[in-house]
Amino acid sequence: MTDDRHTHRMQRKKDVVDERISRATEERGVLILLKGNGKGKSSSALGTMARALGHGQRCAVIQFIKGRRETGEYLFFRDQPNLDWHIMGQGFTWETQDRERDIEAAQSAWAVAKGLLENPDYHLIVLDEMSYMFKYGYLDPLPVVEALNQRPAHQNVIITGRTMATPLQEIADTISTVQDERHAFRGGVKAQAGIEY
Repeated sequence: MTDDRHTHRMQRKKDVVDERISRATEERGVLILLKGNGKGKSSSALGTMARALGHGQRCAVIQFIKGRRETGEYLFFRDQPNLDWHIMGQGFTWETQDRERDIEAAQSAWAVAKGLLENPDYHLIVLDEMSYMFKYGYLDPLPVVEALNQRPAHQNVIITGRTMATPLQEIADTISTVQDERHAFRGGVKAQAGIEY
């Protein structure tokens, strides 16, 4: 490709991007769903949270499943002054094997999340692995949708998990799917600190 042709292509691309930017005039918080079987959904959410914290925004994390082990991300973020971190889970459902206890933990976590969704002091809320609560029938998605629709206008919310309830997908602003092509664990590599937790 010649330099002139490259310059022409990049100018056309810039014109398209500039036009899209000029049409994006609405200022409000967004609902982001990070779903799929691939590794990295929570990591993506926490990376976005690091951006918000970098801008001095108040954030909160509610972990609906993780809870039996202190994760590297919790150890790193726990001393951030603008962050509230709530570990509400009892561990993975195949470990607890106690449906009633899991339902109770999910409802307690939702009560905390609902309070945060009503609080205009928070700019970003991460509801980590919340989607499993709907999949297993621990929570009804409709009250969650109602709370999300009534949250403060500037508030951003990220929900992670492999599958997403349809009512959440219907109101989401951004949905990203993390696909699984290969995973070290299936190849016999043990979960390790700094990668899996």
